[in-house]
Amino acid sequence: MVTRRFALLLALGVPLPALLPSPWLLTAIVLAIAGGAALLDALVAAPLTGVTLRREGDETVWLGGTATTTLTVANTSGRPLWLRLRDRWVPSAGADGTEHRINLLAGQEHRITTTLTPTRHGDRPAVRVTLRSYGPLGLAYRQRPQKWNEAVTPAWTLRVLPRFPSRRLLPEKLAKLRVFDGAVVTRGRGQGTEFDVLREYVVGDDVRSIDWRASARTHDVMVRTWRPERDRRVVCVLDTGRTSAARIGDEPRLDAAIDAALLLAVLAAKADDRVDLLALDSAVRKKVEGGGHRTKLPRLISSLASLEPALVETDFGLAAGELLRRDHKRALVVIFSALDAAPIVEGLLPILRRLTTRHRVVLASVRDPETARLAHLPETGATAEDVHLAAAAELALAERERVKALLEQQNVIVVDEPRETFASKVSDVYLVLKAAGRL
Repeated sequence: MVTRRFALLLALGVPLPALLPSPWLLTAIVLAIAGGAALLDALVAAPLTGVTLRREGDETVWLGGTATTTLTVANTSGRPLWLRLRDRWVPSAGADGTEHRINLLAGQEHRITTTLTPTRHGDRPAVRVTLRSYGPLGLAYRQRPQKWNEAVTPAWTLRVLPRFPSRRLLPEKLAKLRVFDGAVVTRGRGQGTEFDVLREYVVGDDVRSIDWRASARTHDVMVRTWRPERDRRVVCVLDTGRTSAARIGDEPRLDAAIDAALLLAVLAAKADDRVDLLALDSAVRKKVEGGGHRTKLPRLISSLASLEPALVETDFGLAAGELLRRDHKRALVVIFSALDAAPIVEGLLPILRRLTTRHRVVLASVRDPETARLAHLPETGATAEDVHLAAAAELALAERERVKALLEQQNVIVVDEPRETFASKVSDVYLVLKAAGRL
């Protein structure tokens, strides 16, 4: 194939013979010379069959961070190589500098480093590496066929883990956990249900913790100490249906749920509890269960990375079936969904009694501050449109409170918080239940 340089030379050269006595003959000579030079340039261009590619670099990155991959180009053709390379990724991978010009002597290698700044979580693959081998004059080039290009493109997928802004809360939550666990202050009777040890009474201990029989045997006042239950089960149920696609601020509701689920999962794992994940809408999208603490948490985080909202209605009956199919051991089930009347009243409420008789159920929903803002009329200059918007917003808020009351009547703990405090409140519910021995 010819290049733009050849086309430019041809455009400049063709009009010149028109000024001379025999324009047609000289034009033919110019075209022949230019065509011959381009053909010779294409023949001199090194064959692309002698080019090998390999890729290495980062395989995972948190959303908001940057990753780097290195593409190594090797010339095994035995001839010099003037190469133009395009390394294409999906747009959401945020690749910089996708086009490169490389000159390689026989047997040489060249490393191309690409910096990736993803804009969405999930799997971000490398699409295709396109190669062109130019001649020394730059008049023509060889290019691999499309299918052949795809066959030799090194496969590489960058897994972008979801944004985890509530990670900053981990030190605070772990400190609370250590308080409950007795690592910072003396354990008290109300801080768990598993008996730990007997020790001497000190000022400030709860007198209800005194063990009178042990005190009589030792001729000293002895108190029982308790610790939070361990090896409990926590199940995070993420609703990936249509309500999870609603935007809270500048992100989908599902992203806020993923952030809160991550904080809860890390905290529960640190407390030696077992954490399972179930993500579903009209079908089960992800399920993580079994395995040890060290292996399960990375699997859970990786599974959350590929979750996306689906514009379908969530089948809560399917969720109940998955939860009740497990063994009969009691668990803390945290359902991340929206407090919308239709899906909750028609989908979740009919199966709640079966869940609450076996498990402790928490429904966690992110509150949209825009609804509360629309419910307030401007102080001056309110229009008819403002009045209608305010009335609709008040109706939505009233429906939300009604749904919340219905859930609480079914012994469901409801977390209804704005995005800024949502993950923290969900974790606090877990810590309070754990301290009280109610998981």
